[in-house]
Amino acid sequence: MSQKTRKRFIAGATCPSCKAMDTLMLYLENNVEHVECVQCGHKQTQPDEKVSASTRVQESVIGVFKP
Repeated sequence: MSQKTRKRFIAGATCPSCKAMDTLMLYLENNVEHVECVQCGHKQTQPDEKVSASTRVQESVIGVFKP
């Protein structure tokens, strides 16, 4: 049996790609947060805290996606 993914829009958010406001939707898939713009299709993902902490420790971070 497949479970329907619940998607929510992020009020006031602006797409980093097309700059459209109120077009970003947030949803969970396999315990990973995904954000997708319904206008241009731009996608971002946010791994869980354990994955984020253990990867790319030596790299400089410009910004962290936290919805």
